[in-house]
Formats: sequence, C-alpha cells, structure tokens
Amino acid sequence: MKARRQGVILELIDQEPLHSQELLRRRLHKAGFETTQATISRDIKELGLVKRAGDGAYQRPGTDAVSPATVLAALERAAAEFLRHVDRVQHLVVVRTGAGQAQALALAIDRARLPEAIGTIAGDDTILVVARDPRRASAFVKRLEAFAGF
Repeated sequence: MKARRQGVILELIDQEPLHSQELLRRRLHKAGFETTQATISRDIKELGLVKRAGDGAYQRPGTDAVSPATVLAALERAAAEFLRHVDRVQHLVVVRTGAGQAQALALAIDRARLPEAIGTIAGDDTILVVARDPRRASAFVKRLEAFAGF
C-alpha cells in the first residue's frame, strides 16, 4: 500500500503543481487513499521531494538542476533576440517573433516559471501566453518589453 501511495504521489506532483501537504492529501483522497498529514510528511521525506524555487510546488529531487537565475538570464537573452511585438488582452498575452523563433522563446518562458504566466502555446512566429489575471498579464508584458529593450 505504501509503495502504491508513494507512486501516486509522484504521479500527482508530475501532473500539477502541489504547494502544500493539505492539497496533496486532498488529491490522494480523490485517488482513493485516506492519509494523515504525518503519513504524507513521511512520504515526502522518503521520496526526497523538494519545493521548487519558482513557485514552491513539490518536485522530484534533481528536477530543477538549473538555477532560477540561469533560466531567467536565458529568457532575457531569448526575449532580446526573438521578441518583435507583444500585446495583451485581459489575461492573455500574444507575443510575436520572427519566423521559426516562437518555440525557442516559449520554451524560455516556460522554463523560467514566472509567477505571472501559467503556460504558453507556440506556433511558428506567435506565442499565446496565459497569465493568471489581467494585472499579472500586464506585469508580464512589461517584463518582456524590458528584457527586449523596448
């Protein structure tokens, strides 16, 4: 039972950002496991789970081998090189790049795990970034424009 529960824990943290033991307990309950906070705490320790620097979600050890400063610097370079134009509509941000450059910039945005952005969808020269709310979308636009020197 323990090995199965711990396997489910690993699946859960791979599927979605889980920031607390209580949230993890609720997800385990949905998966059919009745657990206590003490059991979850022991499982976390035995699995060697750590909290991600970017958002505080649990992750497997060694998953984030690259430092947050390194990925942020990579995003700055990618924005400076590839960003052509950026527009915001409510909580959505449309980013324009040169032909064939959207994937590289979207990957840099995703790896940076910025608090403003939930995720990206990239085509050939256009990226759709979904922000958490209009205020954060505006902050994301300002950040990208600063990186690109606009």
